[in-house]
Amino acid sequence: MTNLNRRAFLQKSGQGALIAGVLAGDILDANAAETKPRKMTADLVCGNLGISANQNEAIELAGRHGFESVGVDAEYVASLEASQVEEIKSKLKSKNLVWGAAGLTVDFRGDDARFESTLAKLPAIAGGLQRAGVQRVSTWLNPSHHQLTYMQNFRQHASRMRRVAAVLANENIRFGMEYVAPKTLWASGRYPFIHTLAEMKDLLAEMNSPNAGVVLDSWHWWHAGNTAEDILTLRGRDVIAVDLNDAPTGVPKDQMPDNRRELPCATGVIDLGAFLSALNEIGYDGPVRAEPFNQTVNHMPKDEACEAAVVSIRKAFAMIH
Repeated sequence: MTNLNRRAFLQKSGQGALIAGVLAGDILDANAAETKPRKMTADLVCGNLGISANQNEAIELAGRHGFESVGVDAEYVASLEASQVEEIKSKLKSKNLVWGAAGLTVDFRGDDARFESTLAKLPAIAGGLQRAGVQRVSTWLNPSHHQLTYMQNFRQHASRMRRVAAVLANENIRFGMEYVAPKTLWASGRYPFIHTLAEMKDLLAEMNSPNAGVVLDSWHWWHAGNTAEDILTLRGRDVIAVDLNDAPTGVPKDQMPDNRRELPCATGVIDLGAFLSALNEIGYDGPVRAEPFNQTVNHMPKDEACEAAVVSIRKAFAMIH
């Protein structure tokens, strides 16, 4: 899409102040402004933008809007037969796309019976993902619990996640876990749980699973008070996936709800340049996904939401130094 067409598209879509923030500085083609080589990819996860789309529709949207990778519908991709796998891999290649990450299908937050029954299905799903070329699976951790103390919860997570990681390792799939940091969430349960990078590193050390790592989200990184220096304590292979968001203005940090975020670079509240530069420095080579949980974005038509997201990600990439 040319600069002129992109400007007309965004003006016509009526995204107002939200996209005006994303395009601040009149950078209409942030990709052209990138000066620092990177291995990370602009990734489309439709659900993050409030878009309902099946896997093939997601691939079409990602290709049409210039994304470089696309999120994975784990159960669908794992169910494909050999001929269908080759077809979808060919489709990705034709659109200059690679796979991003799949979501974990195991319910590790419930009781033992539920965990065991869903874990039993994981080997088949992991095998299907591996055949399709998917190399990353990610999930998030609830930052509080109403019954389990921190240490009880920690031991349960270490045990369960170690078993999940082992199944995925058998198929050479990397496994990432995301800490959730807003105070409005970790203080909502009786017992706060992991909500900082340091605590996530403790869990990873306890698991001792070579294929396990962290999902880093700029929103949670900022809420946790983490810094670029904290990211530099990691290796590139320790980071499995990345979510990119900005924060709203005029709301005290400790009162921010988790589901009211902004597109990357929309407000400048979060230092995305420092965040991405640190990731680039350690050699992170995976997907970067906009995840604004934003009502304005959620109500956009599919193509407009995709365009807004890819522009915002590419503007953030242009901030890498």
